[in-house]
Amino acid sequence: MTTTPLTEAPSKPERRHALRRKFSGRIEIEWGSAILVGMVRDIGPAGLFIELTPPLWLGARFVGRLALQPVLMLDCTVMRVEPEKGIAVSFSIPEESGKKQLEGLLAALPVK
Repeated sequence: MTTTPLTEAPSKPERRHALRRKFSGRIEIEWGSAILVGMVRDIGPAGLFIELTPPLWLGARFVGRLALQPVLMLDCTVMRVEPEKGIAVSFSIPEESGKKQLEGLLAALPVK
């Protein structure tokens, strides 16, 4: 019997264009007439991960209100779903003041 050495499976290519930073904060999700509440576990310049069960589906769009002072409004799209854990979303910030607020937040957070 011959054995062959195990080769490492190629790792998934990194799809993010910027590093995420550790963050723990509350987000309110406007979903139709309902408000869902999730917890953000990490954030980057254009994406974040929300712990939310049950999760929304891939491609779902929503407005998120990140609980900062002042509240940061985000236009979000679900990019990945992790069952039993939550959703990875990409976002844009509709207001220029919000972009500066996010830059300040990211500068103050440790790299994940």
